[in-house]
Amino acid sequence: MHIDFNSEVWHHILVSLIILTIAFIVTKILRYSLNKFVKTASLKLNVDPTKYNFIKNAASFIIFIIAIIVIFYRIPELKDYGVTIFAGAGVFAAIIGFASQSAFSNIITGIFLVIFKPFRVGDHIKIGTDLMGEVEDITLRHTVIKNYENRRIVIPNSVISNETIINSTLNEYETCMHIHVGISYDSNIDVATKIIQEEAQKHPDFLDVRTSEDIAKGVPAVRVRLIDFGDSSLNLRGYVWARDPMIGFAMKCDLHQSIKERFDKEGVEIPFPYRTIVYKDKK
Repeated sequence: MHIDFNSEVWHHILVSLIILTIAFIVTKILRYSLNKFVKTASLKLNVDPTKYNFIKNAASFIIFIIAIIVIFYRIPELKDYGVTIFAGAGVFAAIIGFASQSAFSNIITGIFLVIFKPFRVGDHIKIGTDLMGEVEDITLRHTVIKNYENRRIVIPNSVISNETIINSTLNEYETCMHIHVGISYDSNIDVATKIIQEEAQKHPDFLDVRTSEDIAKGVPAVRVRLIDFGDSSLNLRGYVWARDPMIGFAMKCDLHQSIKERFDKEGVEIPFPYRTIVYKDKK
């Protein structure tokens, strides 16, 4: 199809730019309004922002699709070209359908993620065995995870739906951190247990989750259990609660240091594997 760059062509270009500009402005206004609504409502009603982020992304996509359709409809040449394409679109549709399977799979999966909510924006999750971070956004195509190195991990929705997800903040933010410590068989278990409990309760981020009944029964604020007998150590595990996973991780690191220092002062040994080497005389 041959097109001369005359005034009519420039008119079509101007109309297309105006339509796209209007679509862009409408999208910006819509996203701004939804952002303002979510921020206001979340303070009063504790609104989950996940579905609103998804609506923003879906609405932007739909608005631009409508804008493209309007452009094709307003320009006779493009309208005829579009009719020609759709008239013989059998093979073309098959190619597009095959190529877009992944895209549609991501969109459908994104809708399921919003409906069933295995995680929401702001949740701290672990995906598989390696990826950990905070859910930053759920779009039509992918989910954005901000990891603890402040990097963004972009995962297609169809991929993340097939992974095992550990959600640390789905219903409750409080987190129980496990403090694993091995002591030698010659060390006193009661002394080591007391040190772990005292150091944990001294930490400013320690959270006492005991009920009034637990306190009346004398249940300790920090439980410490002997979980198994290692090759060279008695393995203890302390159960220490924090307000959320991020605070709990920092508290756990602090306790590793403070417990080690107390063990050194009070003679509790943290063993390392011993090896006995036997030399045989060569004949």
